[in-house]
Amino acid sequence: MIRNDVLWRGLRILRHSVREEPRIFAASALGSTLFGLATIGAAYVVGGIIAHVVVPAFDSGKTSAGALALAVLALLAVSLLKIVGIIGRRIGAGNMQFRLQATYRRRVTRKYLQLPLAWHQRHPTGSLLSNANSDVEAAWFPIAPFPFAVGVVIMVFVAAAAMFATDWVLALVGLLVFPALFVINYAYSRRMSPRMTRAQQLRAELSTLAHESFDGALVVKTMGREEAETDRFRAKAAELRDALVGAGRVRGVFDPLMEALPNTGTLIVLFVGAIRVKSGVLSVQDLVSVAFLFTVLAFPLRAIGWVLGELPRSVVGWDRLQTVLTATGSMTTGSKTLSGTGPAALELRDVSFAYAGADPVLEDVGLELPPGRTVALVGPTGSGKSTLTTLVSRLVDPDTGQVLLDGVDATELAVDEVTGAVALVPQTTFVFDDSIRGNVTLGGEYGDEAVWSALALAQAEKFVRALPEGLDTLVGERGTSLSGGQRQRIALARALVRRPRLLVLDDATSSVDPSVEAAILRGLRGADLAATVLVVAYRRATIALADEVVYIESGRIQARGSHAELLASTAGYAHLVTAYEDAERERQRELAAELDDELDDQLDDEEVSA
Repeated sequence: MIRNDVLWRGLRILRHSVREEPRIFAASALGSTLFGLATIGAAYVVGGIIAHVVVPAFDSGKTSAGALALAVLALLAVSLLKIVGIIGRRIGAGNMQFRLQATYRRRVTRKYLQLPLAWHQRHPTGSLLSNANSDVEAAWFPIAPFPFAVGVVIMVFVAAAAMFATDWVLALVGLLVFPALFVINYAYSRRMSPRMTRAQQLRAELSTLAHESFDGALVVKTMGREEAETDRFRAKAAELRDALVGAGRVRGVFDPLMEALPNTGTLIVLFVGAIRVKSGVLSVQDLVSVAFLFTVLAFPLRAIGWVLGELPRSVVGWDRLQTVLTATGSMTTGSKTLSGTGPAALELRDVSFAYAGADPVLEDVGLELPPGRTVALVGPTGSGKSTLTTLVSRLVDPDTGQVLLDGVDATELAVDEVTGAVALVPQTTFVFDDSIRGNVTLGGEYGDEAVWSALALAQAEKFVRALPEGLDTLVGERGTSLSGGQRQRIALARALVRRPRLLVLDDATSSVDPSVEAAILRGLRGADLAATVLVVAYRRATIALADEVVYIESGRIQARGSHAELLASTAGYAHLVTAYEDAERERQRELAAELDDELDDQLDDEEVSA
């Protein structure tokens, strides 16, 4: 739907920019004003030179060196003032534009960090990148010509006063340009706004597609889907191209009109002025001054057109930014702190949670972990295990119920209290394009001794010492130079170096050998870690190392106790933990049968040969 208020909303955005950077804007506008006044002065200097130097020279056939020197000095003076004004306005406008872009990129990024995980799950990564990049640029794109346009407005008022003082008829003729300019821009804004809205949305969608394809490059390559992904990207790129071409067509119609208006005004002034000079009402000097003034006004007046022409794009970018900056759902915090220093006590009271538009994942979950215990959380796929770990780590808050650490509701804790006490190692391991040390410390102030200790506890010390540069070895984007198991161990060391009071492992050792996993868990139990451990587990060897097992199914805690107790009392648990072993035994039987068949065939062949 076409918006009729784009012009006024765009002007409000410009007013907001002045409030954000008042000093830089004032300096830039002052430079622009100086340029404008010098331009008007140049018109009258040129008129004076024509009247007092050029015309007398034609009449008498000669001129004096003093008159020429004075004319040159006058032109140099106004030119110098214009140069100072241009430098001031351009430096100021550039600083203002880029400072606003930097400010709003930081604000958008900070907002991303404040918004809960549930909000991010509803917004694709490509769209978020577009908000922080192209939408910020679009919102403040008119800032570059804006101080120039403000100086031009002052220049126009001064020029209008000067023209009325010179000849009111020429002034009225010339001033017809300005209402025509605003009428054309109003029509331009109505047609341009929906096209720019569509183009910005398509930019975000294209960014999402690109990010998704690059992120899933391994899947695309292994499944041979390069051509399909290329076609998908090509189709969206074609949509964006068509949208931008449509916007370009509109601009192609209106830009020449706005360009032609000042020049048309100059021609009309010359035509009317020539008639008035012939009738004796106006002098040649006055006509030259007014006509030259309109000539030099033609380019500055374009600055107003540039600003007005970019307002639809600015409004679209601003609206998209506001959807982020005004987003709700930030997690509430309190002022309480955790006073304990040893392993933390964890309790979930009647916790329920559902993702947006989906059925509940967890329902009335009650769970208590005494300090220092290692508890294995076991359940089938989709039972809510990973969701429970995000609730415990306070990446999301429950819809109902409470998550308590040392008896304190997590929502009442001060900022950084939860992250200081709880460390989560998720299923999906992310490794930054940094050194081993950088990936473990993440910029924290941890010495190499603490890093090596964490690596040793994560069973990663041996392979890290074997790397060419040890802790300083760069691992590549997403840790491409490391195996899956090595990445998991680096992620575990990242959590351990922080000495958490509650360590949450969401199937965080699934990519390592069972023997390595057992060594890790034994190390955690035997180390001076002083942490309560909640581990999402599947393997019997892992489960056996836990003090207690909690079995979850369909979003509810079904049973808890020792591994032996649950194996005897809970059919679902028994089936789940023995399924892998049963499958492995069946596979071994099939392999043995195949080997027997092959041996029989070989014996038969040997008998036939004999």
